[in-house]
Amino acid sequence: MSNPVPPRQKPEQPWRSEGAPEPAPTPPPKRKPPGGWVGLILTALVVFLVANLVLSFFNDGDEPTISYTEFSKQVDSGNVSKIYSKGDAIQGQLKKEQKDPDGGDEYTKFKTQRPAFADDKLWGDLTKNGVTVTAEPVVQQRSFLSNLLISLAPMLLLVVLWIFIARRMASGMGGAGGMLGRKQPPKPVELEPGKKRTTFEDVAGIDEVEGELNDVVDFLKNPDAYREMGARMPGGVLLAGPPGTGKTLLARAVAGEAGVPFFSASASEFIEMIVGVGASRVRELFAEARKVAPSIIFIDEIDTIGRARGGGSGMGGHDEREQTLNQILTEMDGFSGSEGVIVIAATNRADILDPALTRPGRFDRVVNVSPPDRGGREAILKIHTRAIPLAEGVDLAQVARTTPGMTGADLANLANEAALLAVKRKQRQVTQSDLSEALEKVQLGAERPLVMPDEERRRTAYHESGHALLGMLQPGADPVRKITIVPRGRALGVTLSTPDADRYAYTEEYLRGRIIGALGGMAAEHVVYGVITTGAENDLEQVTNIARGMVARWGMSERVGRLSALPNDAQQAYGLAAAPGTLDTIDHEMRRIVDECYESACRQLRDHRDQLDALATALLANETLEEADAYRVAGISRLTKET
Repeated sequence: MSNPVPPRQKPEQPWRSEGAPEPAPTPPPKRKPPGGWVGLILTALVVFLVANLVLSFFNDGDEPTISYTEFSKQVDSGNVSKIYSKGDAIQGQLKKEQKDPDGGDEYTKFKTQRPAFADDKLWGDLTKNGVTVTAEPVVQQRSFLSNLLISLAPMLLLVVLWIFIARRMASGMGGAGGMLGRKQPPKPVELEPGKKRTTFEDVAGIDEVEGELNDVVDFLKNPDAYREMGARMPGGVLLAGPPGTGKTLLARAVAGEAGVPFFSASASEFIEMIVGVGASRVRELFAEARKVAPSIIFIDEIDTIGRARGGGSGMGGHDEREQTLNQILTEMDGFSGSEGVIVIAATNRADILDPALTRPGRFDRVVNVSPPDRGGREAILKIHTRAIPLAEGVDLAQVARTTPGMTGADLANLANEAALLAVKRKQRQVTQSDLSEALEKVQLGAERPLVMPDEERRRTAYHESGHALLGMLQPGADPVRKITIVPRGRALGVTLSTPDADRYAYTEEYLRGRIIGALGGMAAEHVVYGVITTGAENDLEQVTNIARGMVARWGMSERVGRLSALPNDAQQAYGLAAAPGTLDTIDHEMRRIVDECYESACRQLRDHRDQLDALATALLANETLEEADAYRVAGISRLTKET
């Protein structure tokens, strides 16, 4: 099994790295805050003065100043409880709250000033009225240090906030990138050896592609030999192929085989709503790869941002996607042979990429990654079952023979489904039966607990028997592997036919046989019941696609001629890529081919009605017929040709 894709080192980085070291923290650059230190000091002084004014206001408000005459009156009336004197300054507290006669608020604590010319026997009056003369101030004033700390608090808060903003702006966070809270990644340190990497031992079934990528591995290992010869390694390698064929795994295997750091990201992760962020992320990624060169950058699904430009984008030539693409083009142009940084990209839509991306000097090597052949499928199954205990007698070669067209991802899913099935059955090993049932689930869909009426069940049996019998009768047709009337997925019944060997080119006779076999279900219902049901919907979709390809793409119609009248994606472009007269001719020829095949299907089923009835009866009794039983019931010999 291959190693999982490593996680991102930092959430704000849109890429993942493998083989690169854990970055060590580096001190932030020492830069002056915006406005300079002079502005900071002036602002701090203003804050300090304002704080002192506010504090002094609050301090004065708690202890009003009264006249000495009022003070004497309160002493004579016995309303003063205690006083404190320092020189001629007096602080005191009343027993009962009084209103300031000078128009102030009510108060209990006060302060006053004894005139220097006063000769009023104050001590005697205080003693007579029981006033306590304390040795400590009645109103405790904050110390100078406390006032200083309180007044400095707002200033310190301002300084901290100022430094925080200055550091963020000094870390390259201005503009749109700064608004998103992204940081420059720290500089990597030396590599960490000894970690297990994905290599070509974890890749199977695509030996021809592996051979092309070995050149990249050899260049990364021995760059001096290429430089001495004056050879330049391609700056970029484009892996093109259907989904699930192992493009990402291949890129990681190249990096692991060469022992260099591997940076991977999906193209969509560079795109943000704010224009310029994607280009900034591309610059950061390429800068990181250069720091630890030689290294590999892998960009998955590059068609997300690499589509041909000028296609009527919403913001002309200045939108985020095009800026990101332009930055990638610029970075790849800036490579030199001495840097040792190679870009590998993957796509399943190589036909829509911008020509500037695939020109020599950028992605100048295109490697097509196709689904594996039979030997490749067997090797892939061996890799994905290394951690799965297999029972004695499990034949992976037989499974590989019955899985044409499956990709590496499909086969990995097949092995996993078989292991899950073995766990549900409380087995300690995966058997051949588990693999067969897992294959049926993947190809046909999961079984549905659906109870059908007897008449509909009987019609379904004839429908599937028609598919199977015509598949057995057609020369060169794919052998029938299984027939079932157990509902699976969206289908009420399924007939499974797969070839003994992989096919890479199809003859007109074989394609007509496919159409006849696909129409077998509808023809059987017509021959037996004289009706047509909705059960043939999926069959008609297959028939339409095959007939359209024969007429409009593969030159199998005399009237249309030897030309490609419709593109591959004819479903979307149908009606737009050819003249109206040509489209009418295509429709006429498609109908002619399908009508001829349908008449042939009905004729063959009438001629072999006994075999059709026998298959339907066996299906009603057993619900499922395997390959050998199906051919035996139909009375047709099947010569298995091992290739």
